[in-house]
Amino acid sequence: MPWFAPSATLKVGDLAPDFSLPDHNGHFVKLGDFRGKQPVVLAFYPRASTPGCTQEIKAYQGDIARFEAAGAQVLGISLDNEDRNRKFAEATHASFPLLSDTGKHVAKAYGVLHFTRLFANRVTFVIDKDGMIRHIEKGSDAIDHSGAFKACGLPRKQ
Repeated sequence: MPWFAPSATLKVGDLAPDFSLPDHNGHFVKLGDFRGKQPVVLAFYPRASTPGCTQEIKAYQGDIARFEAAGAQVLGISLDNEDRNRKFAEATHASFPLLSDTGKHVAKAYGVLHFTRLFANRVTFVIDKDGMIRHIEKGSDAIDHSGAFKACGLPRKQ
């Protein structure tokens, strides 16, 4: 497949591709470990420490207790290396894992690898406890996590 060929396009109802990636502390996180246990909010962000990504991660962190109360695991994911994501986690006070997809395999499997191959597009997937994709938000809509709230069965913030 040529490098510029489009990646697979996932849609609601598809089984989420499994993966294992290091988080910002060097611990490996495997999506399959959540299957049968809890839903996952998988938030791809383009680049650590940029304004939109900072806003997005801080918003998730600001409401992490609500996601956890609903039993959902939030995972951030980018093409950034572990060190950059560690600094980003410290700056945003992220208590949830920020995963490093430096090999670009997961971004490609989820169809979010930007055509330049330099970063992942901003896309959020809500994956139910059975591993099925139940909600997808793309672009600037994914900065606001209210769609992920609703997909996890949480009411909008008042």
